[in-house]
Amino acid sequence: MPSKSSARLAALTVAAACSAASTIVLTVPAHADSVRVHDIQGSTRTSPYAGKQVTDVPGIVTGVRTYGSSRGFWIQDPNPDADAATSEGVFVFTGSTPKGVAVGDSVTVGGTVSEYVPGGTASGNQSLTEITKPAFTVLSSGNQLPAATTVSARSVPAAYAPDGATDANGSIDALPLKPAKYALDHYESLEGMTVQVADTRVVGATDPYTELWVTVKPHENRNRHGGTVYGSYDAQNTGRLQIQSLGATADFPKANVGDTLAGTTAGPLDYNQFGGYTLVASELGTLEPAGLKRETTHKQRSSELAVATYNVENLDPSDDTFAAHAAAIVNNLKSPDIVSLEEIQDNNGATNDGTVAADKTLTKLIDAIVAAGGPKYDWRSIDPANNADGGEPGGNIRQAFLFNPERVSFTDRAGGDATTATSVTKIRGKAHLTLSPGRVAPADEAWKNSRKPLAGEFVFRGRTVFVIANHFNSKGGDQGLTSRYQPPSRNSETQRHQQATLVNAFAKDILDTQKNADVIALGDINDFEFSQTAKLLEGRGELWSAVKSLPRSERYSYVYQGNSQVLDQILISPSIRRDCDFAYDSVHINAEFNDQISDHDPQVLRFRP
Repeated sequence: MPSKSSARLAALTVAAACSAASTIVLTVPAHADSVRVHDIQGSTRTSPYAGKQVTDVPGIVTGVRTYGSSRGFWIQDPNPDADAATSEGVFVFTGSTPKGVAVGDSVTVGGTVSEYVPGGTASGNQSLTEITKPAFTVLSSGNQLPAATTVSARSVPAAYAPDGATDANGSIDALPLKPAKYALDHYESLEGMTVQVADTRVVGATDPYTELWVTVKPHENRNRHGGTVYGSYDAQNTGRLQIQSLGATADFPKANVGDTLAGTTAGPLDYNQFGGYTLVASELGTLEPAGLKRETTHKQRSSELAVATYNVENLDPSDDTFAAHAAAIVNNLKSPDIVSLEEIQDNNGATNDGTVAADKTLTKLIDAIVAAGGPKYDWRSIDPANNADGGEPGGNIRQAFLFNPERVSFTDRAGGDATTATSVTKIRGKAHLTLSPGRVAPADEAWKNSRKPLAGEFVFRGRTVFVIANHFNSKGGDQGLTSRYQPPSRNSETQRHQQATLVNAFAKDILDTQKNADVIALGDINDFEFSQTAKLLEGRGELWSAVKSLPRSERYSYVYQGNSQVLDQILISPSIRRDCDFAYDSVHINAEFNDQISDHDPQVLRFRP
């Protein structure tokens, strides 16, 4: 018989705290008789009891969350029904740290059933069924916990989500759950229940918020480092699952992609704003490192021009990463002849005082490169108008060129500034830029609150090479893969499509002027190699994304929510591509590591002009 805890037999009432995210409730709560958890959860994503008062809901406490803005505890009914679509677990939101309740307690709970939307309704996230403003009675303590449900390659369907087309807004909220057919339905049918995974491979490194991603499908689009490659909108990699911890953050493993959480990881299945379905672990597997090493590219031959793109993530003089970035450029990238940098901040970083110059930032990086044994790079850039290019307020991020003057020269043509556009002219039958460095169509609406492309004219072994450095509009504001709207909308694409069209038109101007010109467009494109953005940037053969020269399993520069994906690209003109006399390398030094100095991996192209 379970032991009694007489000190905690009284009903305990805890008021719910306010939350910044959205909670869907009826204006006047109706009353409901005593119900079970599976009645509350129902067989769709939203509870049939939403907005109603419930009483005497029985369950065993399976987890208690004492931190963050969403404090409370989970209960699970030890006597499940026969319907696979109805979850037997639910979160009881107390707002403040729950008192007088512990794992293993048998309780009855009353309160208001609510649908809480992490991130707010505008986020497009699914809602989480909760009991709010609860009053609960502890009946006994030390009870055996309900058995954890195993989430595995066998249990998770291959299809990702139902189509929301039957709803005018594209919502899947009202659709009956089909947990044997769709992965999102399968996870939803386990919402609030204790689940477990075993011997799972890490596909998203531990981040500063003590989260990581694993896969329960070890063969799903695997790359040689152990990551899961995102290769199309139709393959969302259903085996991915986010892991957090109910324990101390200091005890959370510092994992890299390819590591394994050996043994059992178990806890309630939650849904949060950043990543959707999340196993909040009360039991964590043991980290078994795979020994992932940072990659090193080949040194260019004397006859080869090496061009790289590298997003250095809001670099400013106050950062402590200059030596690490310098070592990466010298040792891992082998000192490319030209390096296009993204996210170079101004001289005082996020201090919002009107400063726009970045000469101190660039000089500090160049000095660090020399100290690391690299060349004394020169640089070119154009200062943006204050707070006009997006990014961190006050930071004034921009693209900048580093170049090795012992290997390549820069053709300077004065007059380029934040608002003046460079264009293409013909001199003695050859294409030239009117301004170098210069910005591409900076006044166009496509670049509103976004980074303007930086174009420059270089000369290597007597041949001119045009380089266009880009940092397209971010994906911020897009609906997540686990959105209540399926397929999720990608509103940020609209601006990237406009930007891609303009950059392609500029490259086309160069090639129309000089058919055999060497043109490179590169940078943080913020979109995939298979995306419409990439297709518009490529145009009708003016440019081609060289990352597609790699095997599909090697095409990635960024890891997001356990998906290894392409965001950074180098696109080349036909004169460079024609003879296939080039080499492309996505140099994996950051995205797969928990101690990354940037969230992007640099890309390197080597070719003979």
